[in-house]
Amino acid sequence: MTRSALAAGALALSLFTTGCVAGTSTQSAAAPADDQPFEGQVEFWTINLKKNYSDYITGLIGQYQKEHPKVTINWVDVPGAESATKLLAAVASGEVPDAVNVNSVELGRFIPSLEPLDAYFGQAELADFQPNLVDPLRLDGKLYAVPWYNGGAPVAMYRKSVVSKAGFDEKAPPTSFTEALALADKVYDKTKINGANTISDHTALRYHGVPLLSDDKKKAAFNTPEALAVLETYKKSYDKHGIAPGAISKDVRNMPQTLENGQLAFIPSANAAQLLNVQKNAPDVYEDLVVTEPVKMSSGNYLLLAQQAFAIPKASAHKKAAAEFIKFFTNGVNQLAFCKIVPIYPSTVSSTKDPFFTEAAGDDPMAVARQVIVKGLPKLEYSPLGTNKDAELAEYLNEEVRAFLQGSKSAKEALDTAEKRWNDALA
Repeated sequence: MTRSALAAGALALSLFTTGCVAGTSTQSAAAPADDQPFEGQVEFWTINLKKNYSDYITGLIGQYQKEHPKVTINWVDVPGAESATKLLAAVASGEVPDAVNVNSVELGRFIPSLEPLDAYFGQAELADFQPNLVDPLRLDGKLYAVPWYNGGAPVAMYRKSVVSKAGFDEKAPPTSFTEALALADKVYDKTKINGANTISDHTALRYHGVPLLSDDKKKAAFNTPEALAVLETYKKSYDKHGIAPGAISKDVRNMPQTLENGQLAFIPSANAAQLLNVQKNAPDVYEDLVVTEPVKMSSGNYLLLAQQAFAIPKASAHKKAAAEFIKFFTNGVNQLAFCKIVPIYPSTVSSTKDPFFTEAAGDDPMAVARQVIVKGLPKLEYSPLGTNKDAELAEYLNEEVRAFLQGSKSAKEALDTAEKRWNDALA
């Protein structure tokens, strides 16, 4: 996924929730799953959902309480900036929430305090989830979370009037970032419009098959001749203006060159949220877009940077009630309903079989995108670094890549410095 796509994905993925079950029932935290009563007061936290999605949340709560009269749901909406801090404080105090929605990027840091879910989610209850989204939530054979939603499989977006001048064939779009960079260089040569906002950051290295961490997750593994070659390839395209000059900006949500402002020709790996932004902010550009399958990783799959998932802390006194509510909240019907009101995609297979995804007709970019995204969901590859410093490590590497592209460091110096910063952080 490109940095601009990551920004749009981050915006959509900021809609994650956390939940808790208050300690009002008599069940014990140590009680076996089957012995815990399916009752209690459930305090359910969400993150920045009340303003725009109150009807959706309260509707589900009302339905659940009607079907389960011994369970009371108390909904609390939490500011996004406080979500991780609030959960950390709860774990430290011992007064933990019970049904917790966590961003998968943060899952590694919380696993020591989470309850394995295998006793609550058997094979039948996991059957509707995409297996490729469930498996990465396991550690040492134990399931620590169940998936909720994600930003979807990526798509590629091309401005037909621009890329056609460089010989672009929408029936044979670039299938790798190497091919995308070659197209970007041709586009600028023919039109003087920058091709793309792609840089050789940690995401790009993974698309090129460069491992970032050692198997034991204790040392950086990216300082290799293969990574050096990737950086040099991107530098050549950056110097030729195939890669836009503003691609090195740290503010990935406000890139200087974009599709919307007409200074960019295409995005080889984007998401639905970004397409919606173009539709809303630049309708003329939107009408000029052709949407195709995106570039692929060396494995043939698409990289998923994060997903939203639900977990249950070990110290919970209401694991059974929490698990049952999670099952309801993440079922296929309820995920589909949420996908219809916000540009996210489900983790449940049944949701993707709805006409909302399967019967889109015509060449409208969004209609085409839905079909491309759903087709690509089984190819999503979520393989996080799995440390408690994933975001920090990624930025260390990205800083060095930006310095290299600007010419203040060589590719080897950038990789050497990033490697040392990673190893120091992981020590």
